[in-house]
Amino acid sequence: MVFNSPNQAQVMALAGLFQCCALVDQLAKTGSIPDEQLEACLESLFIDSLNPYDVLGSSTALSGGIQTMQNMLTIENTAPQANTVRYAVGAVKLAGKLRGSSAMLHDIGERLEKTQRMRAHFTITHENIITNLAEIYVDTIGSFPYRIQVNGFQANLEQKVVAAKIRCLLFAAIRFAILWHRNGGRKRHLVFNRKLMLRLLKELPA
Repeated sequence: MVFNSPNQAQVMALAGLFQCCALVDQLAKTGSIPDEQLEACLESLFIDSLNPYDVLGSSTALSGGIQTMQNMLTIENTAPQANTVRYAVGAVKLAGKLRGSSAMLHDIGERLEKTQRMRAHFTITHENIITNLAEIYVDTIGSFPYRIQVNGFQANLEQKVVAAKIRCLLFAAIRFAILWHRNGGRKRHLVFNRKLMLRLLKELPA
């Protein structure tokens, strides 16, 4: 059997996935993340395209995800990224379940269209948008038996705004996982094509 090699579109989508998951880890531990990084992840939910370049435009907003991927692919001790990697694995698993539910995908699409209309009045990082996206996540993907368990400081996780942002970031991570898969990304690439993936990361457009 012949396996296709990873390509730049897959690597860019995967970097988006790891970026979201790294921000989940940071948010759970510190209680805050820069709005511009949150914005870059959330925008991916509103762009209906299979092309990562349409979704992201460039790798500028992916520095955290790229660094996490580089560490994962080159450093034997990945303990500092353990939570991020675990969240990414969970996002890929949930993306697989979501791809198998056309009804849920349709529901998510309709509700995102309604949320998009709200953006005429609020920025994407406004509490109203964050709350709306978090509710979509809970009502749809959150109904699956499998759930991603987020580790962090309890005082942070108990804050409603932090919990909502975490759900939004996991939502975006799953979006990137679907984008990765639809561009041909497969788990075996992370095992058998590490050197090629590292080279592709370095060649991402700035």
